Amino acid sequence: MGRDSYKLVANNKKAYHDYFIDDTYEAGISLSGTEVKSVRMGKCSVKESFIKIDKGEVFVYGMHISPYEKGNIFNKDPLRVRKLLMHRHEISRLYGKIQQKGFTLVPLKVYFKGSLVKVEVGLARGKKLYDKRQDIAKKDQRREAEKEFKVRNLG
Repeated sequence: MGRDSYKLVANNKKAYHDYFIDDTYEAGISLSGTEVKSVRMGKCSVKESFIKIDKGEVFVYGMHISPYEKGNIFNKDPLRVRKLLMHRHEISRLYGKIQQKGFTLVPLKVYFKGSLVKVEVGLARGKKLYDKRQDIAKKDQRREAEKEFKVRNLG
């Protein structure tokens, strides 16, 4: 397995439903040994999590990593705040963007890149209710068109 191998662990579909994703960044994440083992087993969730910048450092809140079964005393709190590792110029650019009205940072994916755990951070703008309705309507139209196409090609 090379450094460019990519294994998805957790995906945040809710973020794509609730936000317009304008830009994405890749960040490392500071984890303990038992947390890495738990992530390797796929026991990670980013559904309700969000990202804040505090004193020039980036932290992810609400990211759930289940305790490792064989970890006993070395296990950390599943919902603890974890530091994201990014370059200083990326952090300052993101900080400038989220100062604007309506922008926020959300974790989109957790994945392995080689042996390293990475988090894809999305610079997002909140959707209004009518935007969500439009997305649902488009998805339904696409699903109907695919179903019709399938029926037409089989018959």
